Amino acid sequence: MKQYLQLCNRIIDEGVWVENERTGKRCLTVINADLEYRVDHNEFPLITTRKSFWKGAIAELLGYLRGYDNAADFRKLGAKTWDANANENSAWLNNPHRKGHDDMGRVYGVQGRGWSKPDGGTVDQFKKIVDNLSKGIDDRGEILSFYNPGEFHMGCLRPCMHTHNFSLLGDTLYLNSFQRSCDVPLGLNFNQVQVFALLAIVAQITGHKAGTAYHKIVNAHIYEDQLPLMKEVQLKREPFPSPQLHINPDIKSLTDLETWVTMDDFEVTGYQHHEAIKYPFSV
Repeated sequence: MKQYLQLCNRIIDEGVWVENERTGKRCLTVINADLEYRVDHNEFPLITTRKSFWKGAIAELLGYLRGYDNAADFRKLGAKTWDANANENSAWLNNPHRKGHDDMGRVYGVQGRGWSKPDGGTVDQFKKIVDNLSKGIDDRGEILSFYNPGEFHMGCLRPCMHTHNFSLLGDTLYLNSFQRSCDVPLGLNFNQVQVFALLAIVAQITGHKAGTAYHKIVNAHIYEDQLPLMKEVQLKREPFPSPQLHINPDIKSLTDLETWVTMDDFEVTGYQHHEAIKYPFSV
């Protein structure tokens, strides 16, 4: 919580006003934010100065790791985050690559599990990472990338959290995750839950200890209509200790993740929090 609150205060104190063309709103913006999550200590980075919801974040992550390209599949897991992008984005609705209702196109997990090769076929980035790490191999290229500019026109949204780089030191696994843009009051809690959970999950299915997850955000911002709630409500609250994330120990392989795992296999304990804050959301 301390580093989250420090980032919020930094944006307020040092941020520059930027006009956002997509939303038509101004946001206070800083460039380059670095956050760290101690997965080895199980300090789950769930915001405590407001009630936050973690299940949708992990459900969405699980959908990415399965390579889902349809909002209905995400809903079955418990994530409704792709409903609007798949079905209410006017540009995507008129895109000839859209296959119908709930189709998301070639975004996020589709790239991670089936990156198209110019000479035909696909590359399963995530399976290669899991296979290598399970054998104790780190070739300094254990990278999961969702950012494929050559196929942006074939999906409903380009990725914000775009690259995850795993590193193995002895029997301890580390993660560096890179994000191009972040709505800090609303999006960051979702994103940091996913970074933490991704390292915890991959360490478990590859047979390693989880170390630290490093999260770099390039453009961190607070929208103008979110600022009063951040300054006058959330930043005046005292944080509680970090809760803990528990993952079903029976999850031992990529096949398990792909076939039977549900949100019932994840539990958070010790979560104390203040009341929820309804921040405005910018589409």
